Parts: sequence; structure tokens; C-alpha cells
Amino acid sequence: MSATDLVTVAPEIQRDRWGRPLIAPPDGSKPVAYTRATTLAGTMDDLYGLMGWKVRTAALGLADRPDLQLAITTNRGNKKALDKICEQALEAGGATAAATTGTALHILTEQLDRGEELPTVPDHVAADVEAYRKATAQLEHLAIEQFTVCDDLQVAGTPDRIVRWQGGNYIADLKTGQNIQYGLHKIALQLAIYSRSVAYDTATGQRTALPDVNQSNAIVIHAPAGSGKAELLWINISAGWDAVDLAMQVRSWRKAKNLSVPFV
Repeated sequence: MSATDLVTVAPEIQRDRWGRPLIAPPDGSKPVAYTRATTLAGTMDDLYGLMGWKVRTAALGLADRPDLQLAITTNRGNKKALDKICEQALEAGGATAAATTGTALHILTEQLDRGEELPTVPDHVAADVEAYRKATAQLEHLAIEQFTVCDDLQVAGTPDRIVRWQGGNYIADLKTGQNIQYGLHKIALQLAIYSRSVAYDTATGQRTALPDVNQSNAIVIHAPAGSGKAELLWINISAGWDAVDLAMQVRSWRKAKNLSVPFV
């Protein structure tokens, strides 16, 4: 892979009904479902901070929406309806707006790194893109949105970037959330998997070695959506890789069946 291979996956990879990518094994046999890197990494994630944020956001959304309060009162026994109302409360509290802006920022920064002309965007979004540009000016992009597989783990995923800095090659990932401290364990594990993966051609199933990627450290580009700020962070993916085997064990344990029998 050369410095000009700025890759975007095409065509879109096929997935099973659970959203897992279907990957042709190295021996060319029938495609099998690989676990998503984000899913495996999430096994070890501490969700305490995230769940607290979601509860607070939903509470604020409910406070501003009397119609949702009424809907809860009239659907107390309907779990499906209550789930939908909670989603609406999160949206009213601003959760989906932040996620939508973050997704847009991912697209805009990709266009920027490819040298494409950017569309006209609101000033606060333009400030985010400019902050990203300044923060990453010292990075040379080797690949963009390159789909990868780790066959030993049967895990697949897409790092945002592979970059070169001062003669070394690194996995780099863009994070647009306001606070990433709660997710650092997940990030370290996820980027560690990418660093030990190979590029995968979704059309042919061909695998190609990535550049000699550093397996001790990766780079996170933290650009909180709407802040007009961006910074680079080193992430210890050596420690992340140490946790991969533990994550695999946890996933296996969660699939355990018949853990209880009737008391006699």
C-alpha cells in the first residue's frame, strides 16, 4: 500500500441480519460472519458514564415535552412503546443532534483529506473542520476508511485513517464526542486490533498487508463536534492488545447456557 492509496470501500460489504460483515476466509471458502471490532472492543467498555449521560439527557428531553410525559403515563405496560418514547426523549434532549453532527464531521474531514471541494456548511461546523485541518496538518495520510480484517480473531472493522508521522506509520481515529475519557479502554482495544489486521478487498476477498504500522501507540484525533477545537492524543494500544484475549473470554462466557436448574 503506497501513500497514494486513499481507499474507500466499494462496493459496500455484505452483512448478516445482525450487521456483522460477511468475510471470505483466506482459503476462499464460503463467507462467514466476523465480529465487528467495535463490538469486541465494547465488551470491555465501562458504560457507567455513558448510561448516566443518557439518563440525564432523556430526563431533560422529557421535561421539555409534555406530550412524551403523557405518552409514558398511557403506555406504562407497553415495553415496546416505552422504548420508542425514551428514544424520542433522548432526541428532544439533544442526543441525536450531537450524533448527527459528529457523523457529518466524519464525512467532511474525509472529503478534506482527499482534497475534495467541501460543501457550504454552518459557521460552527466550518470551525470544527478548520480545527481538524490544523491539528492534522503534520500527518501524511496513507489510507482513508480502509476496511480491514484480523483473521486470527475473525474480527473486522474500518480505521478512519492510517497516517505517517516522522517516519512512522500509525492507526489514527477521529472521535467527535465531547468527552472520550469514559471510552479510552474501548478505543485502545479497537485500535490495537486494527494495527494487527490486513486490508481486505470487499469485491475480491483479497488481503493486503498494511504499512508497517506501530503496534505500541495509535493516534486519536479528538474534535468535539461544535467546539471548534481539535487535538491529537497518543493511545496505548499495546495495553489494548493485552486486553483482547480477555475480551474474547468475556464474549464466550456471555454465551454460556444452562447456568441454572430447578431447585429440588
